[in-house]
Amino acid sequence: MNKALIIILAAVTLDAVGIGLIFPILPRLLEDVTHTGEVTMIIGIMLALYSAMQFLFSPVLGVLSDRYGRRPVLLVSLAGAAIDYLVMAFAPELWMLVVGRAIAGITSANMAVATAYITDISAEEERAKRFGYFHAMFGIGFIIGPVIGGILGDIWVRAPFLVAAGLNAVNFALALFVLPESRPGDASAKFDFATLNPFRPLGWAFSFTSLLPLMAIFVIMNFVGTMYGTIWALFGQDMFQWNGLMIGLSLGAFGLFHAGAQALLTGPAAARLGERWAMVLGMACELTALLILGFATQGWILFALAPLFALGGIGMPALQSLTTQQVDGDNQGKLQGVLASLVSLSAVFGPIFFSAVYFALKPTWPGLIWIVGGAVYLLALPLLLGIRRTRVATVTPDG
Repeated sequence: MNKALIIILAAVTLDAVGIGLIFPILPRLLEDVTHTGEVTMIIGIMLALYSAMQFLFSPVLGVLSDRYGRRPVLLVSLAGAAIDYLVMAFAPELWMLVVGRAIAGITSANMAVATAYITDISAEEERAKRFGYFHAMFGIGFIIGPVIGGILGDIWVRAPFLVAAGLNAVNFALALFVLPESRPGDASAKFDFATLNPFRPLGWAFSFTSLLPLMAIFVIMNFVGTMYGTIWALFGQDMFQWNGLMIGLSLGAFGLFHAGAQALLTGPAAARLGERWAMVLGMACELTALLILGFATQGWILFALAPLFALGGIGMPALQSLTTQQVDGDNQGKLQGVLASLVSLSAVFGPIFFSAVYFALKPTWPGLIWIVGGAVYLLALPLLLGIRRTRVATVTPDG
């Protein structure tokens, strides 16, 4: 594993930890600022705003990184995130926290730049494996972050924001002093305000027929992926009367197995089967797990299914690798920005859909929600089987 890859993966892990730090203490912080015990609606608005900013700015940062280089965009976004978290740590008013979460959503869009960086430094046959590393390290960071955030929040509710600011400062130092540039920008490029239009990269991506089925699969997989975070805890409480510890342990097991499979199995599966059949294998494993979970009557079944769910995790890195093969190197940042934007779009609508469906099903058959999720997932299968290994050598439309 080369030095640049290790550094960018470390940066991704620190970024995920910093994001995850905030979630356990956000309700208490809002209660402290608003002096009210009912903050559910405010939390919903802040989470939606965060995802909306990611949706709008991921394509913008991706395009800017293609034009001006990966490192400058990473540096600006990391510096902005560190300052933002520091301001939020001492924000006395609700509107400052809301604006802060919006800015955090903008700066977290730098994940598109990180994935473009990995594409730059990886040969095509290595990309599935390395995207597996990326997703695994992000997942590990997201497991660690809430744990640390919960512990720090018990000491002082604003402490996690200070630590998040520190982690982004460390990331900034890594990018500034250690991380080499993977794709220098065009020194003669002049800034154009049209570059800041987030819908131009989306229009560019939708103009290529080879990308359309891949993006549709990407949306479906991420849409279904939101079901776990939305429903898992509710299902554990309603079906098995789990307390917070059991829910945390089950999520931890799910996350650890998932990260392990993405880091260790994606590369061998893609090398042996090819990206498309690695995705089919992952989908088959996840659909099987969802079907079993739909009929589960004992809590231990959720733990037993963790390895099977984990095998489903190899599909996303394989899909991301296959998608990178559709455009040339000059447009990888733009492509990764579009993909990150689609993830954010799924994060806005997925929880709304699955929570509404679960609310309707809970009185009669709570487990049916998992089968509904599997049915949505199946929509990707005909698209997946129709994929052919093609590559667009050059990409000319302006965006």
